[in-house]
Amino acid sequence: MTRRAVVIGATGQIGRAAVGTLAGDGWEVTAVSRGGGRDESWPAEVRTVRADREDDAAVAAAVGDGCEVLVDMVAYGPAHARQLVSLADRVGSAVVVSSITVYEDDKGRGFDTQGEPDGFPEYPVPLTEEQRTVTPGDTSYSTRKAGLERELLAAGERLPTTLLRAGAIHGPHCRTPRELYFVKRNLDGRTRRVLPFGGQSRFHPSSVHNIAELIRLAAAQPGTRALNAVDPQAPTVAEIAAAIDAVMGVETETVLLDGPPPSPTVGDTPWSAPVPVVCDMSAAERELGYRAVVRYADRLPETVAWIEGQLAGRDWREAYPKMFQTYGDLFDYAAEDAYLESLGA
Repeated sequence: MTRRAVVIGATGQIGRAAVGTLAGDGWEVTAVSRGGGRDESWPAEVRTVRADREDDAAVAAAVGDGCEVLVDMVAYGPAHARQLVSLADRVGSAVVVSSITVYEDDKGRGFDTQGEPDGFPEYPVPLTEEQRTVTPGDTSYSTRKAGLERELLAAGERLPTTLLRAGAIHGPHCRTPRELYFVKRNLDGRTRRVLPFGGQSRFHPSSVHNIAELIRLAAAQPGTRALNAVDPQAPTVAEIAAAIDAVMGVETETVLLDGPPPSPTVGDTPWSAPVPVVCDMSAAERELGYRAVVRYADRLPETVAWIEGQLAGRDWREAYPKMFQTYGDLFDYAAEDAYLESLGA
């Protein structure tokens, strides 16, 4: 029996892996993206469709007469949720990528408050899906994702939907790869680095391959649920830095600080957090029979190689403009050297 899957956002970072995984599992896949492109790794049988995510008619046309599962990588906010639910008469179930940024701690702190004094959330370790989420709204990525989730969970009887709460996504084609911080430093010949919080910061990573496996399992087992979607381990920032060094064949001296970064441009890595953000995967294991297909280090070589290729002959801000917009100047070497000199390092 032919099972049809429609994947929205198919040429993005997660979409590429998901299309390949579904096709490899015997699904007849329609890959939908704004450009209508295809990944060279996909089987020839994958059908590609050009459609803008914001164009309701185009999305409906891509679904056509119907599909067993609609997979959405790029849904944000209640409007997108309502768009999906409007197709419920032609769609068996949905799998939608969300984010662990929807969580807030018991004091009402979340990712939107982390820049405030004492604003970084202190989540239980490990963090389960039972943790409360932020109030939906239009003010941020987190509140829009929360609004998306609330609408889809409420419409579960019409359109059974699995929401996958991803962490720090890693793999090729990422527009904001946290690994860039260490890859570029190594390419620039930086032999010392500063890591705050003793190098023990942990922000749970999510491989595109593990997320694709969760999509595959959820597609075959429809239901209305929200599940964490992270890797089996949450390495510390010091462990990540060392793993990248190993992949690139370099040795780096690490200066560990007990407290926070001494300034916004010295030691403030994309993983640096005063408390751990580590998620529990028991629910996915229990409900879907999920087992991770890769560990963080398994796919690090392909991530590093992709970043190196993107940086070749280009300023990093040109190669990764969204990274610069999100994190600012990650490579203020003059400020770092001045700080290290002040320590006598």
